Amino acid sequence: MQAEELRERLRHVYWIGGGSGGGKSTTARVLAGRYGWRLYATDDVMGEHAGRTTRQEAPLLHAFLAMDMDERWVNRSPEVMLETFHWFHGEGFGLIVEDLLRLPREPCVVVEGFRLLPRLVRPLLAAPWQAVWLLPTPDFRQAAFRSRSAPGEGFVWRTSDPDRAARNLAARDGMFTDGLRDETARLRLPTIHVESTMTEDDLVERVTKAFRR
Repeated sequence: MQAEELRERLRHVYWIGGGSGGGKSTTARVLAGRYGWRLYATDDVMGEHAGRTTRQEAPLLHAFLAMDMDERWVNRSPEVMLETFHWFHGEGFGLIVEDLLRLPREPCVVVEGFRLLPRLVRPLLAAPWQAVWLLPTPDFRQAAFRSRSAPGEGFVWRTSDPDRAARNLAARDGMFTDGLRDETARLRLPTIHVESTMTEDDLVERVTKAFRR
């Protein structure tokens, strides 16, 4: 499919990317309810997408699936975790596009998730304001991780060292967010810096304005 045709077929799609813990899911859910949009959460289809790929198509993904929990989150440095995490390298992104192309053009679709890498989304945009990336500040991100890492909650508690796993994960995601900041700046794509003083309503309204709604 030609790039121009692809952009036209996805003209009804709004994209919310960004770092972990930045409010993507909540904001997308509110906008979907407010405007009657269809919600497509990329986190919800990760398992399905993993099952639709081969080792040849997604080598990093299949290497990750072969690891145990400690190999994934405890025994490797955050730098190595960043460099080898499949979704951060765009593996399976084409499956997101395939899913979106199968959806009706009405109503509009809001798609959200950290898998929406700026360099992959940019060629699909009929206009830059169809997408925005939420970049949580370190303070905001730490607060989000504390709330998600309560004793007994989250996958880090399935490792032998939950504290170390949580630190590794937080460091990795911090570096990922820094990379998003650099990439969106280079591609001149819209971003919102999500600070700890920002309320949920504030964030929703800023995203609404970014989408020119």
